Amino acid sequence: MNTLIKNHQRKLKNKYKQLIELAYNLKQSDASLSDALEYQAILLHNKINRLKYLNREQSQSII
Repeated sequence: MNTLIKNHQRKLKNKYKQLIELAYNLKQSDASLSDALEYQAILLHNKINRLKYLNREQSQSII
């Protein structure tokens, strides 16, 4: 289970980085699309943080 969470977390982090980079690149040419991509990245970041918390809770309960 721990490995599944880490794999999912890694995929989300990669997607987050892609969204942030794309949003940055579009900031000058299409501000509204850039904002939408940044918002999606924020939502992904929240998911990453929840997975981090879940992973921490799970590892503490094993001890």
